[in-house]
Amino acid sequence: MANQSEIAERIVEAVLAQKLAPGERLGEQELADLYGVSRTLVREALMQVQARGFVEVRARKGWYVVEPSLDEARDAFAARRAVEYGLLAGAAEQGRPLQAAVRMLRRHIAEEKSAIDGADAATRAFLLADFHVCLAECFGHRVLAGVLRDLTARTTIVATLYQSTHDARQSCAEHEQIVDALDGGRFDLAAQRMLDHIGSVESALGKSLDAEGGSRERLRATLAPIAPPPRAESDTSPR
Repeated sequence: MANQSEIAERIVEAVLAQKLAPGERLGEQELADLYGVSRTLVREALMQVQARGFVEVRARKGWYVVEPSLDEARDAFAARRAVEYGLLAGAAEQGRPLQAAVRMLRRHIAEEKSAIDGADAATRAFLLADFHVCLAECFGHRVLAGVLRDLTARTTIVATLYQSTHDARQSCAEHEQIVDALDGGRFDLAAQRMLDHIGSVESALGKSLDAEGGSRERLRATLAPIAPPPRAESDTSPR
């Protein structure tokens, strides 16, 4: 039986995996039946996710995945640029073993490539988004990892809503270029490539918003947790 935090995290995972679309309705009773818990527990989990900016409650209608405005979309990408550029630009001053971080990131990219070659679209989407969380984790930034998980989930909603044309293989290649720069000790280049990457994702967004939500595909699968291959322990984590 799932607890409140587990239900909340599965909803966020489903957003990262693009299994939940903007405007998707989340019925309290359906979720309660799915997880074998009370509607009260589900409501508390949804309130937790609401505080993180992913769902909203509409009067007399229920809970829905948010549909960010253009201004909110720009804010989300601007926040990611500030956080991720700062993370990489400041990494040179931390004195942490770089090669351990590079190994961890290359393993993650290998998982991305395997998912891209396979047929599991949900795992592919999750791993491409999770690269940015992995980047923070491998440099020991646990708080920033949580921040980036939420920011990346927000931009995933934006990409779905605005019909992004950014290709998965392109994202993976850009991730690899960032890691190549880190491998060469070029933190400044890695930071610039991160800015370029986030910019290319943002520029691939469609120009118009379907204000009515259209006939978007309903949730294709239950909110089961995404289970990519286990991430190896990094020796760059805080001691």
